[in-house]
Amino acid sequence: MHDNFLRYFDEVARQGSIRKAAAVLNVASTSVNRKIISTEEALGIRLFDRTASGVTLTSAGIVVLEHCRNTLFDYERIRLLISDIRDMRTGHIDIMALDSIALGVLPDALKRFSEAYPEVTFSVSTAQPDEIVKAVAKRETDIGLTFCNDLHPDTRTLAQKAAPIGVVMPADHPLAERSKLTVADIAAYPMVRSIDARKGDSIIDQIVSDVAESLSTRLFTNSLPMAKRMILRRRGIGLYTKLGFLDEIEAGTLSFAQLDVDVLQNLKIGVIVSAHANLAPVKHLVCVELAKAFRSVRLDS
Repeated sequence: MHDNFLRYFDEVARQGSIRKAAAVLNVASTSVNRKIISTEEALGIRLFDRTASGVTLTSAGIVVLEHCRNTLFDYERIRLLISDIRDMRTGHIDIMALDSIALGVLPDALKRFSEAYPEVTFSVSTAQPDEIVKAVAKRETDIGLTFCNDLHPDTRTLAQKAAPIGVVMPADHPLAERSKLTVADIAAYPMVRSIDARKGDSIIDQIVSDVAESLSTRLFTNSLPMAKRMILRRRGIGLYTKLGFLDEIEAGTLSFAQLDVDVLQNLKIGVIVSAHANLAPVKHLVCVELAKAFRSVRLDS
């Protein structure tokens, strides 16, 4: 059941008359009648009872009418969405991201999107993981790019990628040849760490507290470029995901080793949005592009 039958059947049910429905549809009443009869024959059941004053739905006809109207509604909704996508030219999207993502895959993803939709503009800000989640939950930003293992109930994840926290160090560091390290292995080396670790109650501090009283941290910073320069200058080793260091690791100036702590190895980054807001087509397409960007890199080895 498709094509003109959906419109014919719906209109006949509305009008209670094949003749009146044909007039509304601007087609011959014989065409409408033949279409309905052929469908009844194909189904092996009557959909309308014919009376002198018109037609009324049978029990089977009521079921078919619901199908017709749902199908017509879904088709119209899809048609409008496709039209929005096809005609999409402008819009503004606010993105809040971890600095490692902002320095990593985000620029290339936005470049690819902008080549297809050059009039769409963006605001991009960086923040700590909990700040990003809160902003998305409160609808203060359109899209969040952050850790997504433990999210606010007012957010939902559209895409995710394994992104364990490990040890970033110069390629000639004594530990650089090892692919996996323990907390005890790194305890003797000065660290470069995120600013939120300064309170001593970050996720890393909680995990390592039973192994080492504290890590010897030389620098706390909320600037990933600063952390990267300090590590390159051998002022410490860092505890980060690979994402903000991909170019240096590929170039062979930095090395990455997983930290043998289950909760850190199971961390994931994701594309998150409000759980209560319907995404406009342009925002949905941006999320699709970001998901592709996440899939293009491997962060767990």
